[in-house]
Amino acid sequence: MNRSGHETAGFFIGREVERTPAFGKPTLFVVGVQSIDSIASHLQGCEHIFFGANHSFDPSNFQSITQWSDWESMIQHFLDLGYLCTLDIPLTAVAQFNDGGLCEHNNFIPQIRVPVPYVRLWNYNTMIKIDDQDFDSSNPGVWCHSLHSLMTRDTFTPWSDYSNDQVVS
Repeated sequence: MNRSGHETAGFFIGREVERTPAFGKPTLFVVGVQSIDSIASHLQGCEHIFFGANHSFDPSNFQSITQWSDWESMIQHFLDLGYLCTLDIPLTAVAQFNDGGLCEHNNFIPQIRVPVPYVRLWNYNTMIKIDDQDFDSSNPGVWCHSLHSLMTRDTFTPWSDYSNDQVVS
């Protein structure tokens, strides 16, 4: 993800601006896999840890299965300590994600990232369908939502809200 001032950042601190259960909380944003000690040293009163910042969690680029377990063990450590933890998950990783146990934690916020370029150009009839891998595969059915009914003031975060965090390393 191209973000000015964050090109080489491993960590930055700010308030959670996305409308999740961690909204408004002091947050440590973690880019990529970092050591437990390094993360702990940057927490500085943060109540929430956002893993995968800057779209850094991308299993399609993993070279080995151990990279997946590196992410899980890093996050698991802070879940066990009671921190509220988010992972920004690309849509391409959803099918295999629940093979691990992170979603079993009440303090874990899986955030599935669904890019919809040019969202304002889609007409009023546009639907978002939460589907399954195949017919009657793992879900009891499908859920269809109007794209425009999902785009409310209560759920919107403008890009300018992301400008108040500070790179710490």
